[in-house]
Amino acid sequence: MTENEKQSQPPAVNGDAAPDDDTPNGNTEKHHDKLAATEDKVSDKKEKGKDQPPAGGHDATPFPRGSDGYIVRFTFHRAENLPVADLSSRSSDPFIHATLTSALPKRHKEDPDMTLRTKTVHKSVNPEWNQIWTVAGVPSSGFRLKCRLYDEDPSDHDDRLGNVTVNVGKLGSNWPGIRNEGFDIKKRMGSKRAYMIRGCMSLMSKTHHISGTLFISAEVLGESEPPHGRMYTLGDTFWFKHYSPMIGRIAGTKAPGSTAGKDGKTERYDFQANQFQLQGPVPENLYHRFVEFKPFVKGMFSAKGLRGRVLNKALHHQHNRVYNFSNSTETGVVKPRSEEASLKFLEMVHFDEGGRIFTYVITLDGLFRFTETGKEFGIDLLSKHTMHSNVNIYIACSGEFFVRRLKHPNKPTDAPNQHTHPDEDLPGGPPNDEPPKDAKHYELIIDNDSGTYRPNGTLMPNLKNFLNGNFPGLHIVVKECTDEKLADMKKQQVALKKKEGKNIELVQNSDDEISSSDESDLEAVHGGRRKGTKKQRVYDALEDPKKAAEGLMPGKKGKHEREAREEQEDVATSSAA
Repeated sequence: MTENEKQSQPPAVNGDAAPDDDTPNGNTEKHHDKLAATEDKVSDKKEKGKDQPPAGGHDATPFPRGSDGYIVRFTFHRAENLPVADLSSRSSDPFIHATLTSALPKRHKEDPDMTLRTKTVHKSVNPEWNQIWTVAGVPSSGFRLKCRLYDEDPSDHDDRLGNVTVNVGKLGSNWPGIRNEGFDIKKRMGSKRAYMIRGCMSLMSKTHHISGTLFISAEVLGESEPPHGRMYTLGDTFWFKHYSPMIGRIAGTKAPGSTAGKDGKTERYDFQANQFQLQGPVPENLYHRFVEFKPFVKGMFSAKGLRGRVLNKALHHQHNRVYNFSNSTETGVVKPRSEEASLKFLEMVHFDEGGRIFTYVITLDGLFRFTETGKEFGIDLLSKHTMHSNVNIYIACSGEFFVRRLKHPNKPTDAPNQHTHPDEDLPGGPPNDEPPKDAKHYELIIDNDSGTYRPNGTLMPNLKNFLNGNFPGLHIVVKECTDEKLADMKKQQVALKKKEGKNIELVQNSDDEISSSDESDLEAVHGGRRKGTKKQRVYDALEDPKKAAEGLMPGKKGKHEREAREEQEDVATSSAA
């Protein structure tokens, strides 16, 4: 504006500023009004957020329905001419990780695919598994079966030996199937180290071929029962028992015959983690998502952002360490929905011995994972459902359970004159006698005590029906975690453990290959000295930052509290990240 134009402007009236004034009172008042309105909206949202529960927990999304479904039995027979992963033994420890997918839509894209991990055949380049996987609900549009072959390495990452992918575009009752057919193993995704050894061996021997073969069968057994729309495992009912001497030393659990000598040397400590495949289908409404009780939790499960990726990797590391496969891992198959299955489960939880309490997770495909937990254990990660689920976004159910022995096995658990151990010292079982080998003598008390997924208590009867079908004869009792009687029963279990469960023998056998260096590491853990690589110490700090910080202060021992719920543990882990 020129000087002449400014002079032509009308004078200010009643002390008002001129129209071109940089800070007019009218605009300032409007600005303050808008700011106040925005603050009110933010305040209202915060108040509403306080009243609303965090996202997660039970999800009522139904399955998208399908038009048909078939039962398909897959058999993983054997492999030939696999590469050598261990040069010293000129062999491998191969297993198959199979993934089955189809055109069926998922409830959510985060739902995990159908997978199977076969047993490991040790020291062989021509392994025979003959493992069966029976899947129901496979649609007529076909399936894609991807088999990844690995060499098992308990102390390091597993080396991939190659892939085989089987695509079937159409399925029906007249499908001819696949009969023990050999498929070339693709080397492109295999371990460079393994195939480098293979190449050197082929140069030295004219009879040594560089390509391997995997033999598979697949056949349709019939139509699956409606409703259609999802695939699930019918069999085999396999189980795994994983042993960890390191965790056993920290937790104070020993293998049979394990005693400490005068010099305090380690003698076969062990800890047991368990997996048991239940026969599907899992009830449709048993569908729970992790709870976003803190802002960082979503990133932790989805591996988004720097903090989320670090936490996600740390939890996968924890899971793989607890459920570690090695030459001491036990595995087997039982008849589904049978008394044999019930007895195997009771054996895995050691019947009613020692007042044990277990933390568990059941996946969407019915894989039952559980370990013993308790405040006397020096490792809080054993009580984390996030770890047991392997950071799965959706699961079927999670919580805690324990087993009690009944005085009158043929009467209901709530009968007026029913008595149980540990309420009373009943004859014919622990602690003085061997436990009876009959499922009807026991009750399984299972709850929904999980801060990570917070299963809906009103759905516990569905879990009861599912477990009743899988464990015939065993009395199933479901409780909500808010039940006061349940809290009293857990206190009784803890009291029994103090009385009967000190230094209980947890396993029937152990890894015989514990070297003197392993013993030194275990003694270092027991004595409080810091051992391990920098990377391992970082993971340890992520698992228990308080313990890691206290370990830096000489003479001060950390206090391990199991009762601190999972929310506090995860918050502490986030702070460390």
